[in-house]
Amino acid sequence: MEHPLTREEIAALPQGDIRLLHSDVAQHLLASKELARVAYVAADGTPRVFPMLFHWTGEEVVLSTFHPARKIAALRARPDVAITVDAAATPPQALLVRGRAEVTDVEGIAPDYRSALRRYAGSDEAGDAQVASVDHPGVRMARIAVRPTWVGVLDFRTRFPGGSTAADFDARGQQA
Repeated sequence: MEHPLTREEIAALPQGDIRLLHSDVAQHLLASKELARVAYVAADGTPRVFPMLFHWTGEEVVLSTFHPARKIAALRARPDVAITVDAAATPPQALLVRGRAEVTDVEGIAPDYRSALRRYAGSDEAGDAQVASVDHPGVRMARIAVRPTWVGVLDFRTRFPGGSTAADFDARGQQA
């Protein structure tokens, strides 16, 4: 069994290392009520970004959508995606994930959708009530699972865009 990384070890990881999922920022955002913003290529070849509820299983970011959403066919045809979960705080925090979407058809309500609604609604009861409002005979969903292959974390305190330092970030836009 691999030992957990210390905060110092996590802070030293380069952007792209999937072990950044264990950082405090990533764990906070994965447990938050922030929406995932999913970037993919639509059937017409143009880029799309779509906000979605998500559920983190500990290994996959799982998004659920109702049939016949157009993104289902688009993700099957071009499964490479980028996902951002971010908090508009000061300073902002962002979790950046890249991976391939695996789309599975589900008859009825996807269990991960129920889990996501419980978290976003604030309680199991409130989430279950929201599920009940859309759970009708013949409902079909798609489970979109993304296993991270690249992870970035930005907190604008210790981790900055492009791997720059705090001093580099502070000096942005200044003449050398």
